[in-house]
Amino acid sequence: MKQNGTLWNTPAKVLEETGFETREVLANMKEVDGIGTLTIDEIGDEHIATSYDTPLRPDAFDLSDEAKMDIIEGHFREIMLALGLDLADDSLRGTPRRVAKMYVQEIFNGLNPKNLPKVALFDNKYKYNEMLVEKNITFYSNCEHHFVPIIGKAHVAYISNGKVIGLSKINRIVQYFAKRPQVQERLTVQIASYLKQVLQTEDVAVIIDAAHMCVSSRGIQDQTSTTVTSHFSGAFRSEAKKTELLHYIGKLEA
Repeated sequence: MKQNGTLWNTPAKVLEETGFETREVLANMKEVDGIGTLTIDEIGDEHIATSYDTPLRPDAFDLSDEAKMDIIEGHFREIMLALGLDLADDSLRGTPRRVAKMYVQEIFNGLNPKNLPKVALFDNKYKYNEMLVEKNITFYSNCEHHFVPIIGKAHVAYISNGKVIGLSKINRIVQYFAKRPQVQERLTVQIASYLKQVLQTEDVAVIIDAAHMCVSSRGIQDQTSTTVTSHFSGAFRSEAKKTELLHYIGKLEA
């Protein structure tokens, strides 16, 4: 019922026909005309995304990386002081700068288009026309609602349209889109959309299985659940291709 509000706009008649206790369901649903009617906590706890594009200001890249690190360092120092931490301590003295460098140069460097992996395509000289699957690509991202880690694996597949891409580039593309404040649904679509663009084919599939620290370390504090998202396009929309892919990545018994 809470999964992205899929029942919020469902007519009562349909709920009755599908076996839901209509009165109970309606009593527990929130009428939503737009995201503006939700509280900031509801947006975060329901992991709601507003766009498949990463929300960036027009001036996002006017500042140099060094200038961004200086600003972040100052603000993070104030956060630590507000928490009551003693920045004169040897262990904490350098933390604001370390965090600033980590944000700009490492875990959020996928925000900057200059870090987009350079991709070279090669002719499919082997005439391999079956699906190619790169599975178990480990990635680390961060939830844009709470800025805590999302840790998971991506499985990527495509069918060549005459061109092929180096295998390591698939991993690098996943890492690029993961290294920014993210929502898992957006991450899935961004990877698939970019691969379709560079490979010049619609025959692309992406499946992501990830654990969200904003679920396990706060809020509901569920330690075992993971979230699975998928994008299937072109030939992968057929049930036969989906089943074949799921066999390859170990999601179905052989």
